[in-house]
Amino acid sequence: MSDVQTKLAQLKATAEKQLGDCGVSNIDHEKLDGYVNSLKTMVNNKDAVLVSGLDASELDTVRRNFVEKKLGVTDKDKAMAAIGSVVDKMSGIKMKSRPAFYYLVSEALL
Repeated sequence: MSDVQTKLAQLKATAEKQLGDCGVSNIDHEKLDGYVNSLKTMVNNKDAVLVSGLDASELDTVRRNFVEKKLGVTDKDKAMAAIGSVVDKMSGIKMKSRPAFYYLVSEALL
């Protein structure tokens, strides 16, 4: 297994643990794999694989680059409400995994 593959596997394991900590018992692994694999070019950048729940500009970037561009949700209030609910849900996790965060946001918008 290459270094990148090893880091992606670790990133997925962390995301799975965090999702479990947030009460997700039936993980859609195909969806989670997509979020993990989307970070393969940035896996060595710690800031890129984590989400800061306290940084308003970071959360707005999640809204623009993930919720709008990837999920197609253009209602800013709806997007920010989903993101805020995930921040609350993950409040006990200091280093929030981006794939887990994205997974929870996508679930909140269903």
